[in-house]
Parts: sequence; structure tokens; C-alpha cells
Amino acid sequence: MGSQTSQLWSKRGLYLFLAILILFLHLLPLDTKPDRWPFPELLIALTFAWVLRRPEFVPTLLVAIVMLVADLLLQRPPGLLAALVVLATAYLRSSAFGLRDSGFIGEWSTVAVVITAVFMLNRVILAILSVQQAALGPVMIQVFLTIAIYPLIVLLSQNGFGVRRVSPANTGALGAP
Repeated sequence: MGSQTSQLWSKRGLYLFLAILILFLHLLPLDTKPDRWPFPELLIALTFAWVLRRPEFVPTLLVAIVMLVADLLLQRPPGLLAALVVLATAYLRSSAFGLRDSGFIGEWSTVAVVITAVFMLNRVILAILSVQQAALGPVMIQVFLTIAIYPLIVLLSQNGFGVRRVSPANTGALGAP
């Protein structure tokens, strides 16, 4: 039980470290020219990949805090994207068990729909509130790039960080469903 608890907290710490690293790299001024292509939302892809594999590693409160800090640091309207991502992770948590049987293509297509919904709801809410926002073209490119990078994030999470789905034999471990 002690090793399971330490593994749980070490993976939560790893998620927090990766989130901070992604935000740091995003804020780092590597180039003084404006970006040609929008940067994919690696933090959202990482969060969704981990929620679908091991939801106990990314509790809702941790996701909310990380995304709220991201909103503040990246100068987005505070709390809006964080709330949408928390709602999206709640949906993915509830459908994670069913997605295990559908294979990776089913998971990827579900995540693609959820990512698109998060971005579009963000735009609609900002439009309703009359908040200035980026043009639709770059946002669609960012959505596409985020969806396209998802398999790489999953591969890195599984092979590099050991965040794999729970096998049926280990269903009771770490409070997994």
C-alpha cells in the first residue's frame, strides 16, 4: 500500500512538473519574431492523455489549479479555459472505461471532438462577452495541431513516464475503476 501511495504522489508530482515545464517553455522568449504557426496546447493534450490512462494521477483540483495558473501566465481570461478543461476532463473520466474497448482510434477521435468543443466553446463565450480574441484561422490551426500532437503525447506518457492504462488484472490498484 505504501508503494502504491508513493507512486500515486510521484506521478501527480510528475504531472505538475511537466505542466510547469510546458508553461516555462511557452513563456520563454526563444524568438523575437511573431509566430507563423500557433503553438499546440500541449498542456491540454497531456492532461487529456493522463486522464484517460490514469485519472487518479490528475485529480480535478490539480487540473483546475494548473489550468488557472496557465490562464493567468498566458494572459487569457482567467478561469474560462480552466473551467472548460475541467468540464472536459470530467466528461473524459466518465467515458474512460468505455474508451478502453474502442482502441486508440476511438480514443483519439473522442479527444479530437472534446478538444474542438473546448476551443469552440471558449470562442463562443468570449464572443458573447465581447472579449477581443484571435482570428478564427490561427485558432483552427491550433486545434488541428493539438489534435495531431495527441498521439505523440500518449506515446511519450506511456513509454517515457509509465502512464499506462490499468490492465484488467490490476483494476483494484491505486483506486482505479
